[in-house]
Amino acid sequence: MKDLNGKVALVTGGSSGIGLGIVKVLAEEGMTVAFTYRNAVHRDETLAYFAGHPGQRVYPVELDVTDRVALARAADQIEKVLGPVQLLVNNAGVAVHGLVEHATYDDWDWVLNVNLGGVVNGIVTFLPRMLASDLECHIVNVSSMGGVAALGAVGLYATSKFAVVGLTEALRTDMIGRKIGVSVYCPGPVQSNIGTSDRSRPQALAKSGYSAEDAAVGAPPPDVMQHAMSPVEAGRHVLRGIQNNALYIFSHPEFREVMAARHAAIMAALPNDAIDQARADSIRWILSNPIYSEGA
Repeated sequence: MKDLNGKVALVTGGSSGIGLGIVKVLAEEGMTVAFTYRNAVHRDETLAYFAGHPGQRVYPVELDVTDRVALARAADQIEKVLGPVQLLVNNAGVAVHGLVEHATYDDWDWVLNVNLGGVVNGIVTFLPRMLASDLECHIVNVSSMGGVAALGAVGLYATSKFAVVGLTEALRTDMIGRKIGVSVYCPGPVQSNIGTSDRSRPQALAKSGYSAEDAAVGAPPPDVMQHAMSPVEAGRHVLRGIQNNALYIFSHPEFREVMAARHAAIMAALPNDAIDQARADSIRWILSNPIYSEGA
């Protein structure tokens, strides 16, 4: 979608961090932006910011993205008040730090329910509506550099974010030749509140295997947020990705070396055996995908 002016967007987790940066940039482009929030203080801060930016339109929706019934209700509400959602940004996310061996089922369920389940819920709720509308639409799923390389002691987070990348590539494949663009955003450090995301952890999943000492194993150094990218700068990368219908949206060139090393390790691990031509011919349908080579 090149021209976003006058269209409706929904950004989950849009009252702080990356989500808020995206909301600000989209509103500057003339979109009416619905954003979900869990924390009333963040909501009020967001609304106070936009009160000082007349002409920029936002619409708050209190929502837990793991609640499928509430998400469907929110979709109905947004469409009734604002019109059809043409841009969906599945951004809401949480994180825990520590070794995988200490994780409980509650730890796994919480992280996967939000980081992967929230994306799934957004797609299941809005994709059929987008297809039925026959309008030009776009979906952005927010992953992480931790979704393309396992960096640090964040195994649960990496698992969820790797899954988001795979889901996005599959959805992009499904949407070839249709009016819905699909992108995955993989940021490095961005100024956010993700380090305190455990405050929104549901009581039903409160049994954690991580102590403060465990969390410190994978915790980022204290100066990371000081040097992290601003949310608005991150949002501008997302905007360009939407306008260019980019499959991958990256914003942090600092990760070029580790990405090259990972991809080289993958290629080096492929055996140099002669190709079994009969086998290759029988699986020709999965030996290529135009989203990788042709930008489909």
